[in-house]
Order: sequence, then C-alpha cells, then structure tokens
Amino acid sequence: MPHSALAYIAGAYEHPLRNAPDTSVAQLHAEVAFGALADAGLSKDDVDGFFCGPDAPGTGPLSLADYMNLKLRHVDTTNTSGSSYLIHVAHAAQAIAAGKCNVALITLAGRPRQQGKSKGALKRADDPNQPDFQWESPFGIQILGVYGMVAQRHRNLYGTTAEQMAWVKVAASHHAQHNPHAMLRDVVTVEDVVNSPLVADPLHRLDCCVVTDGGGALIVTRPEIAKSLKRPLVKVIGCGEAPVGQNGGYMEITDTGAQRSGATAFAQAGVKPADIGYVSLYDSFTITAMLQIEDLGFCPKGEVGRFVMDGNLISGVGRLPFNTDGGGLCNNHPVNRGGMTKAIEAVRQIRGEAHPAVQVPDCRLALANAIGGQLGVRHASSTIILERE
Repeated sequence: MPHSALAYIAGAYEHPLRNAPDTSVAQLHAEVAFGALADAGLSKDDVDGFFCGPDAPGTGPLSLADYMNLKLRHVDTTNTSGSSYLIHVAHAAQAIAAGKCNVALITLAGRPRQQGKSKGALKRADDPNQPDFQWESPFGIQILGVYGMVAQRHRNLYGTTAEQMAWVKVAASHHAQHNPHAMLRDVVTVEDVVNSPLVADPLHRLDCCVVTDGGGALIVTRPEIAKSLKRPLVKVIGCGEAPVGQNGGYMEITDTGAQRSGATAFAQAGVKPADIGYVSLYDSFTITAMLQIEDLGFCPKGEVGRFVMDGNLISGVGRLPFNTDGGGLCNNHPVNRGGMTKAIEAVRQIRGEAHPAVQVPDCRLALANAIGGQLGVRHASSTIILERE
C-alpha cells in the first residue's frame, strides 16, 4: 500500500575519492553538489535551499553558496555530527512542506586523511566554555575507549561475543568486494576479525571503520518537481530524530537514540520493521550497527549477537541486508560523519541501482539510520524511511 510522501530524494552522489591530497574541501563540496544535481537532472540555478554541517569550510553555507554561486532563500546548518545529514533530509522535507524552498541541496565533504585525523583520536577541550569535554578530556577519553566500554557492557549484560560482532564486518566485506570505490575490498572471515590486533577490549582493529576523504550530496525536492524528472521516484515517508544526553550519569550505555528516532519514523511512515527490505546503519564500529539493529526493533534487546551470525546481514543470504556498499567498515566514512553515505546507498537500493551482486530484489522500503556524537556519552540518532513509487 503506497504511503504519502513528505518529499522526494531526486538526486544522490557519492564522491569516488577516498584520498584527496590535491582537492580542497570547498571543491569537494562543489563536486558532490554538481554530481547530485546531474543525477537528478537539475542545475544549480534550481537550488533554493542549502543544508550543511560544520564540515563546510569558512562561514559554512555563506562561503559555499558564494563559492558555488547559489541563489538561496533557505539555509540550515544543523549539527548533530554524523547523524546531521539524515536530519537534514527531514528538515529539508519540512522546509519544502512549509514553502521555504523547492529544491534542497545537502552536502558533506572533507579531508580527514590529509589532516591526520583518526576515528579513535583523543577528544580535546581546547575551548574552556565547552560544557562536556572539559570534564572528560583530562581523564583521556577516547572514542575507541568509549565504544569498547559500550561493547564490553553489552557482552556482560547479554553474553555477546567477539565472534558475533565480527559477523558485521564479514557482511560489510562481502558487499565491499563489489564496490570499485571501496577503500577495503578484501573479503574477511570471523577469524580474520578476532585475530586482528585488539584496540579496545573487546573491539579489534577490523571492528573499526575506515577514515576517508571525499563526501556526498543529496537533492530533496517537492513531489511535483521529482515527478517531472526522468529518475526513479524515491519518497521520504518517515523521519525521526533523537538527541541523547547522560542524564547526570543515570543512563544505560547500550541504549541508543534509535529507540526514539526509529519509533517516530515508523509511526510517521505507517510501516513496521518487518516491512523493511534493506537497512543502511551507521557502522563506526561493529557494535554501533548491532545496537541500532536492536533499538530499531529488528530483533529483541540482547539478541543481536545471534541475529547477525551466519551471514544474516549479507544481501542474498540473510534476512536483513545491510550496508550493501560496504559501509563505514569497508567502503567510505567521509569526514568521520557517515550519515550521508547511508542515505545514498538506501537511495540506490530503492532505485534498483545498487551493484547487481548486492541489489535487494524488488526493494520497495529502505531505512537509513545514523548515530552522531559518541555512544556511551552523548549522541543523536536520525532515521529516515524511503519508499519506491
């Protein structure tokens, strides 16, 4: 049964570079923007809304709008780290419904490899006015350590094993082998993952995402504009967002905001987890994807270890195909902000444009979820549900 559309994603583009020593951040933003516009069959003169995060250089949307010579009547610089770009899809749909813009451009781009930024790098409180990290950085908080703590907590509560976590990486690698742009294309085994160096018990090196340059862009439009273009129609039918704080220390670190953002998106879309044919999940670490699977309702809490085993996330093998581009674990994690690529691969699946080896047959409903910030401390979850028309 068709569902009403909030808006349509008319264009999507992922930059092919994973290492960009000779391309500026502004140029990367422009290249992904024009790639998404070309994909949609639109021009920059059609764009009247621009959405970006703090990865935008200079004065953010002002600098990039000037650089790309955009004539805008609406801008949005929402920043919830890696989940920003799915929230941008929701905010673009809301702005379109409110008559603020007709064609919204969303971009992400950066060069963390060139800047030597690692996913496990120390968070620094250089600004004494920050309300959070000044209390954490003196004790050496690291992203790796926090996610290792979350994984350890899940293991202690539910008996989740390193071998079960490894299956998430195995599935991602099976998909990445078919992606010519993926940073890591070698298929790995459970043994490969658990025998890789331990970096934050129980996480091993292969439980961790890649760090890449590059970026991506999306075009969100009014329904009538999308229907005038010669592209498959991808409807945005449900959106949810949920920031999560520490509640003064009274928090369960294995719970994510996906519990609330997912529930909101499912209710708005009028569908349930069993209806979803494909999922894009933020996979900064294997445990990150696993917690989203539980909290979005694809399996009961505590049972995700058994759920992901034996290839259950591999397209054509299991019942919940995920991250068929290879995800952040193998393909691309531009600017250490993976929400954009999650939306792009979900669009490919809905259009039937994923690689034939991983394309989900007759994929009518897809879900993308992203986590921004840090699990175990403070984060935000954003969820979008897409439908083929």
